[in-house]
Amino acid sequence: MNYSEDTKKRLRRIEGQVRGVLRMMEEEKNCKDVVSQLSAVRNAADKAIAFIVATNLEQCILEEQEAGRDSSKLVREAVELLIKSR
Repeated sequence: MNYSEDTKKRLRRIEGQVRGVLRMMEEEKNCKDVVSQLSAVRNAADKAIAFIVATNLEQCILEEQEAGRDSSKLVREAVELLIKSR
């Protein structure tokens, strides 16, 4: 799969958030603030996963339709991936 620059940008943003959390820990910031930022990292990662699965699913469905094949299996696999990621 070819990953778009938007996808890579999302992950770089998450990388920056993680660095920020580490910095907060080194500065001995309040636990509540650290956990809040970690929650934001988790939410961003969840959104990145959903974006990657949706983009891939769209590509695969188009390919299956062009080949005249049923794409229902692909949809089930995508849903399973999303469930597994949680």
